[in-house]
Amino acid sequence: MNLLYWLEPWEPSPTVVVAILCAAVLFLRGARRAHVSVPRRIAFWFGLVALYVALHTRLDYYFEHEFFMHRLQHLVLHHLGPFFIAWSYPGGALRAGIPFRWRQRFVNPAMGTKPMRAVLDTVFHPVVAVVLFVGLIYFWLFSPIHFKAMLDWRLYRIMNWSMVIDGLLFWWLVLDPRPAPPARLAAGRRLIIVIAAIPPQIVLGALIFFTPHELYPIYSICGRAFTWLSPIRDQQIGGLLLWIPGSMMSVFGALIALRHWMRLSARARLIEERARGHVKSPPQSVPRFEPGG
Repeated sequence: MNLLYWLEPWEPSPTVVVAILCAAVLFLRGARRAHVSVPRRIAFWFGLVALYVALHTRLDYYFEHEFFMHRLQHLVLHHLGPFFIAWSYPGGALRAGIPFRWRQRFVNPAMGTKPMRAVLDTVFHPVVAVVLFVGLIYFWLFSPIHFKAMLDWRLYRIMNWSMVIDGLLFWWLVLDPRPAPPARLAAGRRLIIVIAAIPPQIVLGALIFFTPHELYPIYSICGRAFTWLSPIRDQQIGGLLLWIPGSMMSVFGALIALRHWMRLSARARLIEERARGHVKSPPQSVPRFEPGG
């Protein structure tokens, strides 16, 4: 088995291919005009490739047949991939990648409609953002719902896409480096919401880890990919993946939000001091005259 074998999709999905390809093309076109730095480009491509690997490779077989692999998939779809894409701050590049006529005729009018503004105002509300981010994890891990989602391929894909979209919205809100406005939230509130998302993830991960009986029998019914791994051990590893790496991603997000807050606060103070005249302009240099010059 070589790399091409693992990159071959277990269940081909035109939706995944089109979505990833469109994002890649728009970023390639727009990055030339928006002058995106090399670190931002690396972050974007890492996040996009991570999403593709978690959605459209042969690894999907293992995601469907082991609970801890399923949790690893959602760690990538909900945390890692969207985190790096949002960290690259690709909005300007993606917008620049859309042809100007399309932006004027389709994108700008669509974004300016009242229904679209209402939807964005709702999903980017700080309370709604936290509830959606944590609530989707709880919802899809509720045992009866999880059982149905792993049996129905349509519900399975809805589950995965909901995690991707919600992850992009949440991390886009939290990691926005701009002041408010134009950012939707002030830097301090961004820090608060990402910290608020940490305890519920820890609680759920610990609950799954310490539960002594099998919570997700669907993997035993459909057949496990790793027969040498007991159901309880599989469940415990899955709980740890939610408990530790999932929470650590939120900690990293909080550190970045804190950095933005400190930077923006220092800039605001400097602007305010200059406006009040407390910061004097540096004295201009006095020309020196050498003897005999």
